[in-house]
Amino acid sequence: MRIAYLHSGSIPSVYANGIHVMRMCDAFTEAGHDVTLYALPGSYPADDPHAYYGTRHRFPVRSVPAPDTGAAGYRERAARVSELLTDGAAPDLIYGRDAYSLALAPDLAPLVYETHLLWDDPDIRRAERELLARPSLARVVVITHALARDFRQAHGGPGTPPVLVAPDCADPPGSYPAPPRLPGRPGVPRIGYVGHLYAGRGIDLILDLAGRLPGLDFHLVGGTPEDRARWEEPGRLPNVYFHGHRPPGAVRAYVPLFDVVLAPYQKKVYAAGGLGETSRWASPLKLFEYLAHGRAIVASDLPVLHEILQDRVNCLLRPPDDPAAWVAAITELLADPALRRALGDEGRRQVLDRYTWRHRAADVLAGLH
Repeated sequence: MRIAYLHSGSIPSVYANGIHVMRMCDAFTEAGHDVTLYALPGSYPADDPHAYYGTRHRFPVRSVPAPDTGAAGYRERAARVSELLTDGAAPDLIYGRDAYSLALAPDLAPLVYETHLLWDDPDIRRAERELLARPSLARVVVITHALARDFRQAHGGPGTPPVLVAPDCADPPGSYPAPPRLPGRPGVPRIGYVGHLYAGRGIDLILDLAGRLPGLDFHLVGGTPEDRARWEEPGRLPNVYFHGHRPPGAVRAYVPLFDVVLAPYQKKVYAAGGLGETSRWASPLKLFEYLAHGRAIVASDLPVLHEILQDRVNCLLRPPDDPAAWVAAITELLADPALRRALGDEGRRQVLDRYTWRHRAADVLAGLH
């Protein structure tokens, strides 16, 4: 099929939505589809978005700017996207995470809308209502069952298209960039965290753990310079290393270097810039990367994460507000290599069986050929 993927964010960028979109376009391409991605111009300096994201395949990425960041600007951009969709061979499917552009897309093909939260922005909700009223909308894709329930409650009614749950994913381990040389003490166990440093991501918990466990080295990979400075400067610890943002295609080389990895989400987790609280619906990309690499995970015991994680099956789950329980979990894993290996092996098996991008691409397109 010819698939037009409509994205409301920038490519390339430092944000997780760009990783998700590029991985999905990569998986569609790997499955034999002809994909064109329409996105906002890049907000991160990278000459080649495919190299930056580490995609396995190449596909056109068309930058479509918005005149401003208000609803009128996004609607004007959506009109421009519509013009581009009619320029040349018509797509067989229009897929995306851009409610404005999908709502205004020409009637050329079925539409699929993917969303990872319930928007509280009234302009986006208005665009969603327009989109949901379109007969050509074939389905809505969400990342968790919790979000599916809330979406149906918020938007359900006669004629509402089906809502498909498709969790986030990871690529199977394969060839990686050369592993980075990590700072730290030789022979000291490494505790890793990969991801942003936004509010609710548990960075304060990691720093608390580092203070309680001075015999371990803690490595945090990710975060904008502003967020990194906010955490790094006030309470510098000798066993904590902030690596800052790395290209998504290079991050996967870090994960195998850690003995234990952390997903310390708090009870309230915010997206970039505080735009939306997502803890109720999250399906974090980093968890699937951890699982794919067979790492031993300590994660926050939040209801939505139970859709993927099982305590003492593929991770250890601990309350996000109990640092002593996290210390005990990390200490147990480091003292028991067999447990680390068993949890990691089961996590890797689950990813390979259920949670690859290729599997996800097949699921969201099923019945639309």
